[in-house]
Amino acid sequence: MVDKVPYLDLAAQMKPIRAEIDKAIAENLDRCSFCLGPDVEQFEKDFATFCTTSHSIAFNSGTSALHVALRLLDIQPGDEIVTTPFTFVATSWAISYCHAKPVYVDIDPKTFNLDPKKLEAAITPRTKAIMPVHLYGHPFDVDPILEIGRKHKLPVIEDAAQAHGAAYKGKTVGSFGVAAGFSFYPGKNLGAYGEAGALTTNDPAMAARAKSLREHGSKVRYYHDEIGYNYRMEGVQGAVLKVKLKYLREWTNARQRVARRYNSLLAGLPLELPSEAPGCESAWHLYVVRHPKREEIKKHLEAAGVGCALHYPMPLHLQKCYEFLGYKQGDFPESERAANQCLSLPIYPELTEKQQDRVVDVVKQYFKA
Repeated sequence: MVDKVPYLDLAAQMKPIRAEIDKAIAENLDRCSFCLGPDVEQFEKDFATFCTTSHSIAFNSGTSALHVALRLLDIQPGDEIVTTPFTFVATSWAISYCHAKPVYVDIDPKTFNLDPKKLEAAITPRTKAIMPVHLYGHPFDVDPILEIGRKHKLPVIEDAAQAHGAAYKGKTVGSFGVAAGFSFYPGKNLGAYGEAGALTTNDPAMAARAKSLREHGSKVRYYHDEIGYNYRMEGVQGAVLKVKLKYLREWTNARQRVARRYNSLLAGLPLELPSEAPGCESAWHLYVVRHPKREEIKKHLEAAGVGCALHYPMPLHLQKCYEFLGYKQGDFPESERAANQCLSLPIYPELTEKQQDRVVDVVKQYFKA
């Protein structure tokens, strides 16, 4: 009998690969390659191959990768970047770091991603790029967004922070836009043992400049071509990620099995269940259900020892930090409704069927009561 189910169990993931991880870290320490170095370089090559891109540049976080992606487009103060209000705040941080303006577009209620049908209305003469998010691991609707970008001569940057291994029409996300940003925060599908991120691109000039920007704007040590950043990945994170990347396909398949089983076991309940849009293969970073009494269900689950989480309880246009943008309640109703209804259930490759059955049983108990 399973009593408690954690929302996320990183120890369960680490246990079977612990010896391999320990060896990789020990070798990194023996080389004293603490900042960038051969482990990071090898991971960059491997991750580019995984994403089917020409280049992968390692960073100290996904936020830094997105920031630099915008710097590569020479975004200036006052420029507008179109994005979604329903995501983690780092998407908008990257825009704000360039002193540009986030311009929000409401979401598709089925996928939680930026709605292409509402995109063109947000484009103005000051718009310089479109930055949609592959939220929860589900690809955004790539073709129409890229087409709108081409029509208005606007580059598209993918925020793929939650979508390692997701695919759109058979092609891996992170390979569609002029650049993409990935996060390797520990809880991600591919997580480091600390902070880390990457930028992918097929443009060799962008890749070269990204490498320079992450290292103080320098191609040759102590010679600085432009104002840059200390955004380098630590060597030990490269060592960890190099090992874990080998298991990512297997882990993604396991997440997909968990999600399919949830959809089968929860069918028939008065819950709105997640699904994959045609042509999309989700990486299932999160399994998010919807219900108007989300808070009651959350309390019920937690009281029964079942972990759960909210992603995300307040859309960005209503955050205090972005009051100056002038948005108000009601501007993006689908994002606001999602923020009030979404509940994330436990999903990770190591989640056992018994644990999953326990989660489902507790959910069913709520509705029986």
